[in-house]
Amino acid sequence: MDESLEARWIESARLGDEQALSRLFEAHHARLMRMVELRLDARLRRRLDPADVVQEAWVEVLRRFGEWRTRDGLPFRVWLRLTTGQALVQAQRRHLGADRRSQRREEQGFASRSSVSAANAADAFMASATSPTQGAQREELRTLVLAALEELDEIDREIVALRHFEGLSNEDAAAELSIEPAAASKRYMRALLRLRPTLQALEPRNSGDVV
Repeated sequence: MDESLEARWIESARLGDEQALSRLFEAHHARLMRMVELRLDARLRRRLDPADVVQEAWVEVLRRFGEWRTRDGLPFRVWLRLTTGQALVQAQRRHLGADRRSQRREEQGFASRSSVSAANAADAFMASATSPTQGAQREELRTLVLAALEELDEIDREIVALRHFEGLSNEDAAAELSIEPAAASKRYMRALLRLRPTLQALEPRNSGDVV
């Protein structure tokens, strides 16, 4: 999306233009779908459509439109993603109920967002793999990637998902996670270094390599 056009729409939305708000939401729709897909609980994949969650997020965006207009300092795209994350949390609670883990996350300040699971991140890496693998070999590679992701801290998996799969800038990722940009950058590089040996297995071999 053209940044200058987005800036004009944001300025119009700040003045109360709901049409500009609608255009902004539509421009971010694909990324919001990706966000929900990466964070949707595996138990709900057949029962909860990401498109329905994003539609619920739009309802919340409209409801909180006046509140957002009075806030400064939080980038629009971050506010939009946080609102979508809250819609996902609520949708999953309706289907699964609030368990002890949910209560623990609330105490730790994570109530407004769902995190990327290691399993979902592993599936995303496999889907983006450049090496065509099938059957047992593909499952073996997924198991290796999953094990590597499970060794990362939750926030480091989030950084990888935000930067690698969702295309957020370091600044936006830091704002979404409420950490300093320098810390976000350090965590991202550290996570990639830890994942690199495993992810190299997903890259295609040169034609001259010995099999």
